[in-house]
Amino acid sequence: MKKLAPFLAPYKKESVLGPLFKLLEASFELLVPLVMASIIDRGIGSGDRGHIARMCVLLVALGAVGLVCSLTAQYFAAKAAVGFSARLRHALFAKIQSLSFGALDRIGATTLITRLTSDINLVQNGLNMVLRLFLRSPFIVLGAMVMAFTVDWQAALVFVVTIPVLSVVVFAIMLVSIPLYRKVQQRLDRLLGLTRETLTGARVLRAFGKEEDETADFREKNGALVAVQQFVGRISGLMNPLTYVVINAATLALLWTGAIRVDGGFITQGAVVALVNYMSQILVELVKLANLIITVTKSVACAGRLEAVLELPGGLSSPAALPDGVRPDPEAPAVSFEHCSLRYGETGDLALSDIHFSAAPGETIGLIGGTGSGKSSVVNLIPRFYDPTEGSVRLSGVDARDYPLEQLRRKVGLVPQKAVLFQGTVRENLLWGRADASDEELLEALRAAQALDFVEERGGLSSPVSQGGRNLSGGQRQRLTIARALVRSPEILILDDSASALDFATDARLRRAIRELPGRMTVFIVSQRAASVRHADRIVVLDDGQIVGLGDHDTLLRSCPVYQEIYYSQFPKEVDEK
Repeated sequence: MKKLAPFLAPYKKESVLGPLFKLLEASFELLVPLVMASIIDRGIGSGDRGHIARMCVLLVALGAVGLVCSLTAQYFAAKAAVGFSARLRHALFAKIQSLSFGALDRIGATTLITRLTSDINLVQNGLNMVLRLFLRSPFIVLGAMVMAFTVDWQAALVFVVTIPVLSVVVFAIMLVSIPLYRKVQQRLDRLLGLTRETLTGARVLRAFGKEEDETADFREKNGALVAVQQFVGRISGLMNPLTYVVINAATLALLWTGAIRVDGGFITQGAVVALVNYMSQILVELVKLANLIITVTKSVACAGRLEAVLELPGGLSSPAALPDGVRPDPEAPAVSFEHCSLRYGETGDLALSDIHFSAAPGETIGLIGGTGSGKSSVVNLIPRFYDPTEGSVRLSGVDARDYPLEQLRRKVGLVPQKAVLFQGTVRENLLWGRADASDEELLEALRAAQALDFVEERGGLSSPVSQGGRNLSGGQRQRLTIARALVRSPEILILDDSASALDFATDARLRRAIRELPGRMTVFIVSQRAASVRHADRIVVLDDGQIVGLGDHDTLLRSCPVYQEIYYSQFPKEVDEK
């Protein structure tokens, strides 16, 4: 919890004034049984209507003042809780944005979404209730016991027994509930993960008729969540009946003791009513405290999950500037892989082993291989989405780890395997590449990406793009993401299997347009299509994370069995054209 405390620091005043006004309200509430006792003993017992009227006015005044104090306390508590959660949400989102791809892979997007939404809301509600009730309820309980001793100390001994018994019940249930609520949140993470996966792959599920299997899987995980929630709900549900049993037993003992004391002339009937009212106040406040503890228990479990994210190691370390004396060399290879190996996570096999080759400025490098051969892993090392486990990647002669991340990634234009577009217009999506690009530059990038025709048909740069580009075909999405990368005018362009939805003719025109762009842009083309890489200056053939072939198309077709297998599976020998 120490990690979350600084987010409440700007609301110290509200955090003090909220409970303070609640204590004022509680103080006025503790006076009500004494006023009622006075009405019974002096007003009703003596027939003094004037006294009854004065006491009724006093009761109304106490209620009005208590209401004002309660509203004021609620305002300050809500301001502190909402402000705290807003700052925490900003900090958590910023932390997530700073995490490396490796950390995001380990944690998972689903649990991060749960923590940003459900967990923070529960912590906010818990903080709000703590500020309003955490001091008020114990104050009422102890205050009622003290006031009962001022009325009659012998009858008030019932309170001395009742309060510890209730405390044991409440805190025992709380200790059992806290770890169970953590399990509830873990099961909720799993269920949300399944739901997200099912909705994302809805078309695939329907295509293969797997709806019933997914429904059964969802039912199983949902059943596990329900079972844990029901179990913890039963335990938490014991709170109210157990407290009511104890309070009702205490009330019976109090009435019995009070009757004996009244019969002996030691106390008045009004005093007994006051004692019963104090016992009722204790009952109400302990029920509130029980509900508060249930909410706080959930909040503590959620706060621990939030704190765990905030305590994660930061993302990739990045210097503020290049080291003294280190400058990029325009004549050095644009990208050089120096015996790089990569392992995802701390355990497991190497995804890449001893990757060693370089790309000169203006050169086009093709990467080809089977599924899982490590093609995307190689190009992900260039913008430092991952750092190599062994070896290094050098850009213009400088180790990628010596570049400030912002400077490094300005050099790189990346078109990922999955075309990701954002809700807005075509112009807004392209400006992600470079915010200050002119419309002419955007149109030129669209022309090179073979996307200008369909964009103009849809209304030009102002045409709408739905979330994820759902109003576009797969090929249109890919061409827009390529255009977005070209707007950046990068030194290094990475096309990570980004033309898989394009027909061969459009793919050929795209590659020709990229070659004709001005400058000495180094291009990496990742593909499983031999046609997409056959015209590259050099082709890197990967198999199981290792380079098994390096050269141009003709050389590899003569000497590399893996490349031969890929090529001839797509182009039969009798149709082979050079």
